[in-house]
Amino acid sequence: MMLIGQYDSPFVRRVGIALRTYGLAFEHAPWSTFGDADKIAKFNPLRRVPSLVMDDRTTVYMDSAAILAVLDDMVGPQNASLARTGQDGRDALRISALAGGVADKGVSLVYERVLRETALPLWVERCRLQIAETLDLLEAERQLRPTRYLFDDELSHADVMLTTAWGFVSEALAGEFEWSRWPAVGTHAAACEALPAFSAVRQPFQGPGER
Repeated sequence: MMLIGQYDSPFVRRVGIALRTYGLAFEHAPWSTFGDADKIAKFNPLRRVPSLVMDDRTTVYMDSAAILAVLDDMVGPQNASLARTGQDGRDALRISALAGGVADKGVSLVYERVLRETALPLWVERCRLQIAETLDLLEAERQLRPTRYLFDDELSHADVMLTTAWGFVSEALAGEFEWSRWPAVGTHAAACEALPAFSAVRQPFQGPGER
């Protein structure tokens, strides 16, 4: 398998962490959607990352949530340690969607500031509001959960998405917010970042103009 995308993307990174957690061998192609779009297009005409290219080099999965579903299925329910079922599974989907939304709005804000000659104030403020209020919700959610990770003593896909989203926005948007406003999320992310799978799948943030 080949994972396409740079690890400063929280979505590429969550897939890389899952691959390592499951012990699945893969090749990493750290291609940028800006500088390497033609390379990506050979596998994915949408030129989006993450893209997971299977061993036959013709089957390609895209969208991180869909890729994770494929990986869970590949290893089977007994080995899919990041997956959850029942109410925990539904909560994991909800939390992952919220954290993914934070990351997505973070990307939008980065692009707005970097790619537009003059950032549109209305759009900037909207993105900032969406990020902050969603982090408020995630902070409250984490504070209500006394377990080591979100659901129990084992890592889940939601833990990974929350951590990669936090890592991305707190680095890419370092001067945008007072990050101490969300201590539980920050503490949670720091604990996850200390795990080997996270430290192995990490890359300093590079803006679109640097790729």
